[in-house]
Amino acid sequence: MMNELSTMFNGYSISTFQFHTIIIGTGAAGYNAADRLHQYGQRDIAIITEDVNTGTSRNTGSDKQTYYKLTLAGYHSDSVGEMAETLFSGKCMDGDIALCEAALSAQSFLRLVELGVPFPHNAFGEYVGYKTDHDPRCRATSVGPYTSKKMTEALEQSVTAKNIKVFDRLLVIKILTVEKDDLKHVEGVICLDLNRQESEQPFVLFQCQNIVYATGGPAGIYADSVYPEGHFGMSGIAYEAGVVGKNLTEWQYGMASVKPRWNVSGTYMQVLPMFFSTDQEGEGKKEFLYDFFDDETKMLNMIFLKGYQWPFDVRKIKDGSSIIDILVYIELNKGRRVFLDFRNNPKNKKISFDLLDHEVKTYLTNAGACSGTPIERLAHMNQPAIDFYQDKGVDLYTEPLEIALSAQHNNGGLDVDCWWQTNVKGFFAVGEVAATHGVYRPGGSALNSGQVGGIRVAQYITKNRNVDSFGPWSEQTLNTIKDSFFLLNQISSTKQDNLEPLWLETTKKMSQCGGPIRNEEQISALIAHVATLLGDFQSILRVSPSNRSKAFRLWDILVSQQIYLQAMDNYLKTHGKSRGSALYTNLQGEKYSDKLPDTFRFVLDDDKEAHLVQETHYHKEHETLFNWRNVREIPKSDDFFENVWRAYRKDFH
Repeated sequence: MMNELSTMFNGYSISTFQFHTIIIGTGAAGYNAADRLHQYGQRDIAIITEDVNTGTSRNTGSDKQTYYKLTLAGYHSDSVGEMAETLFSGKCMDGDIALCEAALSAQSFLRLVELGVPFPHNAFGEYVGYKTDHDPRCRATSVGPYTSKKMTEALEQSVTAKNIKVFDRLLVIKILTVEKDDLKHVEGVICLDLNRQESEQPFVLFQCQNIVYATGGPAGIYADSVYPEGHFGMSGIAYEAGVVGKNLTEWQYGMASVKPRWNVSGTYMQVLPMFFSTDQEGEGKKEFLYDFFDDETKMLNMIFLKGYQWPFDVRKIKDGSSIIDILVYIELNKGRRVFLDFRNNPKNKKISFDLLDHEVKTYLTNAGACSGTPIERLAHMNQPAIDFYQDKGVDLYTEPLEIALSAQHNNGGLDVDCWWQTNVKGFFAVGEVAATHGVYRPGGSALNSGQVGGIRVAQYITKNRNVDSFGPWSEQTLNTIKDSFFLLNQISSTKQDNLEPLWLETTKKMSQCGGPIRNEEQISALIAHVATLLGDFQSILRVSPSNRSKAFRLWDILVSQQIYLQAMDNYLKTHGKSRGSALYTNLQGEKYSDKLPDTFRFVLDDDKEAHLVQETHYHKEHETLFNWRNVREIPKSDDFFENVWRAYRKDFH
């Protein structure tokens, strides 16, 4: 069980805790991993978090936040293999992970039901579903806009009931590894105690055999982000520790409100709000969509479809709803602010609903929403959508809603195998921080993936990594501790603090050229800029003692930006075709309208590289290396019962 001791270093006594396994993060994936480890018999475990009340799982949602699982209702056919094929078809997706996510989706889902997450079922106990994006079946379900929040709260309650130790207010700043047999193995982590960050010795050490990393996606690298303000991610230090990245270029972007950060999907678009922009002072109001659309009816059809097709998708620019994202992006890059106005119809005119496309007209007619203003239609169709903003201090009846084209989810991340273990032995990744998706994915599959990953991690650790052995810290770790103290002393200043401008500058640049629209020259320039910031970090940055934690965060953001930008640059040079939620500028490509700048010339992906995965090997002192490999195909196993039963008794008992 837990040992507490101290490590003496340069005259400082550093509190040191020893655990068999530590889980980093208190979102739905982190809590689930801890709960599953306990279920499989692990007791010497603990959770580390900077703040149990922050993070994406607990503080984000959408119009109807989705959980994706195997069909559990009705007479429609479905199977584990069919669901695995759906996940695998998203391009650049490893088949063994797809099979695990399909096979364990029902178990994961029903566990949440047992814990009290109120997923709806009919009078006979069938958990009915609906179709989500990239979903051929009705596999999706929801408990409303706060599905992940409800999941997190239920899992937290289960973890609390088991008396699993949670260390709150600790920020992990370094992952410690040791070389054994030409492989890196987990040794522990260094944490910054947020309650003592102004002291001379603010560090806490953890020594462990296994780390389950559940820190979410690297949200902090972007200024325009729909991630909650309390979520930044901490991917950079994992890459510094030698963990390989996968599919880092693959993100989802979409329109979201700025304050609060929230997807403006679903009925927010289907009620046909007015789009307008202003200068930075709020003057010079302009309904900019009319500069592009000659046909107002077509414009309204495209706005409506953004409710269904919320993520920006390059395949939907030509004659599709993603042109709306492009027009918002252009306006923002003119230095203007963009708003949705639910008080007024576009041009303050009565809408001719009979002229709308059949799909749009039928939907609004069936909803009884073919009259009035957008706010009246929204109140009729989805009053909770109004209440949400009201609770956050935004009254849609009296004020417009500022929006931006924002980063929402990283489909790539830390490369894991079918047990969610990385190339660093004993280092596992679950949730969004893990690269368990391809270019496209069904909506809600991320929530399922985080739950399935927890089962796989717990099974593997229990079976294969159940030996406690703690020796003295390695020389490499002692040097890392020394470097952490040195950095702390170099950047600390009571006279000046320039962290916020540096942070804002680099994240804004990332949103401009490393977000949904990517230009090779701009990416190269930003790579050089970030490299300079990293190289001169200690001499450039000055922070007040109360901002020390943000300094370590900024370092992680810069490392992550460098890796992600280099991955984009490598993709441009190797393949370079636009796919998913990323448009790669190509002046030799097609431009779908003469009204768009040449920035939006591109070549659409032809799926010829859908079987290839980009792996990223980061080296701090050397050039980052890239490897393109074939995806792992969906395993075809022997399903003869007696053979499976014999193998199960041997491997799991």
